[in-house]
Amino acid sequence: MEKIIKAIFVQNIDKDVPRSHNLLRLAKAALLDITDQQKRDLIRITAFNLETRYPDYKREFRRKCTKEFSEAEIQTIKEIFVWLKSML
Repeated sequence: MEKIIKAIFVQNIDKDVPRSHNLLRLAKAALLDITDQQKRDLIRITAFNLETRYPDYKREFRRKCTKEFSEAEIQTIKEIFVWLKSML
């Protein structure tokens, strides 16, 4: 998701992309018109990156990842990706 937002940034802004992994910040920098729900989703998805990077967070995150949780999050990520892809 980070890469596609950065591709949209280059398309829309035509500058070097910001050095950030924060999806919401990148989406705003790319001048994407995002809903409040998409903002919340991007914040949550960005947190997954941190939660899987550090051992203490990783253990906590694994406990959260039930089948239902994972399926719902994957569906949200797919929907956002399709929306982002339509911007290219």
